[in-house]
Amino acid sequence: MTTTTSVSIWDTMEHTPSPKQRAFSRYLTATLVDLAVLGLFAEYWEHVVVTSFTIMILAAVLLQVLLKLTIVLEHHVAAFFNARPGGVNKFMRFFTAWLILFGSKFVILEALALAFGDRLRFGGPFHGIVVLIAVVVAMLVVEAVIVKFYRSLG
Repeated sequence: MTTTTSVSIWDTMEHTPSPKQRAFSRYLTATLVDLAVLGLFAEYWEHVVVTSFTIMILAAVLLQVLLKLTIVLEHHVAAFFNARPGGVNKFMRFFTAWLILFGSKFVILEALALAFGDRLRFGGPFHGIVVLIAVVVAMLVVEAVIVKFYRSLG
């Protein structure tokens, strides 16, 4: 009697991933997390409205790109102020980090509105900015939990 086992393509990968493969895997996972979080908010909170799954996928990709660009900008500005001594530069490092991270949500909300119009809406307090911040924070928390779990496996 012959037994067959199911082997997926993932089971046959025994090489060390390249930096590009690791980056792809990291961003794909983060985008799928963002998609799931956005989908849950759209399903369970009336302040988040997405008209189709396609819009949700595109929004998750755009959110991921804009969030990563925000982090890159924040790191560049932080490096600028960290390279200079003094209390004013230390204050400016934290102030600009807060300004970039908080202010970027307005840019993100406008980019989503331009890209998707009424097909994606964040409503509620302050024209949806509070809801967008709640969604983005939830995305970042879930991503961090998944990264922590992933690292615990190794």
